Amino acid sequence: MHHHWTARVVSPPPAALARGSGARPAALLRAEFTAHAPVRSATLRVTALGVYEMEINGRRVGDHVLAPGWTSYRHRHRHQTFDVTGLIGEGRNAWGAHLADGWYRGLLGFNGGTRDIYGPRTGLLAELRLEHTDGSTRTVTTGDGWRWSHGPLLASGLYEGEEYDARRERTGFSTPGYDDSAWEPAGTVDFDTAVLFPADSPPVRRIEHLAPVAVTTSPTGRTVLDFGRNLVGRLRIRVRGEAGHTVTLRHAEVLEDGDLCLRPLRHATATDRYTLRGDPAGEEWEPRFTFHGFRYADVEGWPGELDPADVSAVVLHSDLRRTGWFACSDPSLERLHENVVRGMRGNFLDVPTDCPQRDERLGWTGDVQVFAPTASYLYDVRDFLRSWLRDLAVDQAADGRGIPPVFSPDIPVITPVPIPPGNPPMAGWCDAAVVVPWVLHERYGDTEVLATQYPSMRAWVDAVDELAGPGRIWGEGFQFGDWLDPTAPADDPGRAMTPSALVATAYFAHSARLLARTAAILDEAADAERYHALADAVRDAFLDHFHLGRGRLKEETQTAYALALGFRLLTDGTDRAEAGRRLAGLVADGGHRIGTGFLGTPLVCDALTDTGHVDTAYRLLTQRDCPSWLYQVDMGATTVWERWDSMLPDGSVNPGEMTSFNHYALGAVADWMHRTVAGLAPAAPGYRRLLVRPRPGGGLTWARAEHDTPYGRVETGWHVRGGSLVVDLLVPPGVTALVDLPGTRPTEVGPGRHSFQGRLPTP
Repeated sequence: MHHHWTARVVSPPPAALARGSGARPAALLRAEFTAHAPVRSATLRVTALGVYEMEINGRRVGDHVLAPGWTSYRHRHRHQTFDVTGLIGEGRNAWGAHLADGWYRGLLGFNGGTRDIYGPRTGLLAELRLEHTDGSTRTVTTGDGWRWSHGPLLASGLYEGEEYDARRERTGFSTPGYDDSAWEPAGTVDFDTAVLFPADSPPVRRIEHLAPVAVTTSPTGRTVLDFGRNLVGRLRIRVRGEAGHTVTLRHAEVLEDGDLCLRPLRHATATDRYTLRGDPAGEEWEPRFTFHGFRYADVEGWPGELDPADVSAVVLHSDLRRTGWFACSDPSLERLHENVVRGMRGNFLDVPTDCPQRDERLGWTGDVQVFAPTASYLYDVRDFLRSWLRDLAVDQAADGRGIPPVFSPDIPVITPVPIPPGNPPMAGWCDAAVVVPWVLHERYGDTEVLATQYPSMRAWVDAVDELAGPGRIWGEGFQFGDWLDPTAPADDPGRAMTPSALVATAYFAHSARLLARTAAILDEAADAERYHALADAVRDAFLDHFHLGRGRLKEETQTAYALALGFRLLTDGTDRAEAGRRLAGLVADGGHRIGTGFLGTPLVCDALTDTGHVDTAYRLLTQRDCPSWLYQVDMGATTVWERWDSMLPDGSVNPGEMTSFNHYALGAVADWMHRTVAGLAPAAPGYRRLLVRPRPGGGLTWARAEHDTPYGRVETGWHVRGGSLVVDLLVPPGVTALVDLPGTRPTEVGPGRHSFQGRLPTP
């Protein structure tokens, strides 16, 4: 039910919050009210144009960070609801807020970025509903009578960091009786409350605190803290010194020659400055409205000797429930898997972002399209991705042609970038509109998400149908395509071996097929028939155009074969077998190093496995020379990188313009590790049926996986004993499992614990 708002948005004058061209100051807002009788319950509904933190009677409300989070604000603007009964007493009360630019008004986007994307002013909208013990109710709201002031936060930006002067703190500003005579009245601004919706996905929280594992002095004399792993968040410091003294904190993912390597951050300065108030007992500080991607931080101006116990890293991300685990006998593969988990955590910060550190941090559609299966195994991302998909759909509807943006929430970007203006259609990126809802259905048994997203799914497939025309082939213009193919030069990441038309047409067939299946599930029979026919026609056009016959493709690339096999564009058994042989041959010719980019990499191990070349897939997975997954591990990576060679073998940083050390996309191989190495996959939506089909290899002697499905915990594990394979399985109530082991006939079992024996394939 839609809440009827009576509050007005209170907003400080934007001119008073300007500060040259840099990050702008945060504001403080306050008001007082009287509760005329004892309070039985009190409920706060609140949101901001910007980011907020609320206080009532001097106590913080809730534990959300960067609330209300980032959505496509013009169409969908989140509000939070808190039970604040314990914070309010009979008589005089006060409430107040910290308010900063955040995503709403702050700097967003690369190549210098843009400010004021959603509007020129920040604001706070809040309603407090009081129920008294005598049965009466009253609602107090933002509006007339609210006052504002500058506070200690002199500058705050997501990319820039924060500048805080503790001498300017307004201590007690959210308590009754505070003297606000020097404060100004806050104006009210018009706001369409029809775009507001109650928060429907987990908030960002402080998840853990990490101590530094090492403190060193760099060659240039700076104090460098190492937190042992690449993380997303900010520092918390305890410091004692003279009033007016400033401590400066900088952040980076890697070191170069012993000092912070800042070049990969591009325009994001990621610098926090704290000016002491001079408290003899010491003072504690953590930035409020920013986050950084870093493993290392350097400290300048620390008064006296720095005690490592006085600095910790606060890890931030959406507070998702962990649901999936993997372990095996190879510590390097376990480390790779842990890196995937960490990379996901840091980039699932309210929006599924490409990276958390540089001047970007956008909800790139291609990244989440390939990573959604892995994400939905590791964490419960159902509500998180459903909310993001709704933003994608409203952004797509605003396009008018059915084309989703390449990142959502959609923002204007500054050219020169490789993206042509006007929201061009991008294969593999825009397909997130179809693929991600399908993955949520497959992994959570969620048909509701299919129904909600169906108009969006259909609009994209129809848009491509129109673009391709009767020939059914498309993608000749600029496409990201098989982005970051290992052969692409550092300064031209889109120059791939696989032609973009092949990639785009394969994705067209794939999305049309998924849409047809979706239509059937939703009882849209005419649509199901229509889109199955379209998928068949696109497949046939693909084969006419790119298939030489007998499983050989015109384009002899790993990605071409992985797409043709993975999307079942080749259906004939002998064609598939020959294509699998060709793919295995290409991988071997490449020395079992990665030969695929962004879109080919998530498919290549499955394409090999499905055609009987699981050993080749293992050689790819366990390869240690660059480009490979384990090259990163051997180079000390603690998250998955954007480029196979973000760091070069000599330890120097890739000279390219895009060099993130925390990009989850290439970690999509973890889904193959769960399904094929450990042998835990859904055979029916929501894991109602399990497919337990481990395929041992790569010299592993054991592997296991655990996953909390919608029906309960599944555990599967195998180990080698003598010449045989021993498999242990726990099936939750209401679930059946198809157990398919090498050298044995598949069997079906029901709930409970089971043990099986299979034959190991002879090498």
